[in-house]
Amino acid sequence: MRVPNAAVRRARAAAPDLTETMPTHTFMELALDEAYAAADAGEVPIGCVIVCDGDLIAQAGNRTLAERDPTAHAEMVAIRRAAEALGSERLVDCDLYVTLEPCTMCAAAISFARIRRLYFGATDEKGGAIVSGVRFFAAPTCHHVPEVYSGLAETRSTELLRSFFRERR
Repeated sequence: MRVPNAAVRRARAAAPDLTETMPTHTFMELALDEAYAAADAGEVPIGCVIVCDGDLIAQAGNRTLAERDPTAHAEMVAIRRAAEALGSERLVDCDLYVTLEPCTMCAAAISFARIRRLYFGATDEKGGAIVSGVRFFAAPTCHHVPEVYSGLAETRSTELLRSFFRERR
């Protein structure tokens, strides 16, 4: 199912002014900006953006503390915002950029939303579910598997997380 053109136009009109030819690394920079903002708010510094046909549709950082909601991971918040902006629970023409490998909950949401491509920065050996841990998309019960690209801005994403937790110990 394709996202209706009118919904895409409405979401694009509400999004910041970006060109349709914005490079992949620039979208990861926007995700990193969200991660830095999350860190400034005392949240674990993970940021996410969702792009549809080259246009920024949604962005978020972790909000678990602010919302007192254990499901308010950056990916979950961004997916909710993108679905609302596009008027559809299916984000079939959308790409998701996130600074850390998604957990099982977020991987399931990515699959259910039918995200086209997933780009992530740092791997998460403890909680990740894409190339680490349960490898959610490899499960036979997974209904939709996006294209997956790892390692975008990996060094910066990893260092941001390490410095955040180093300051708290």
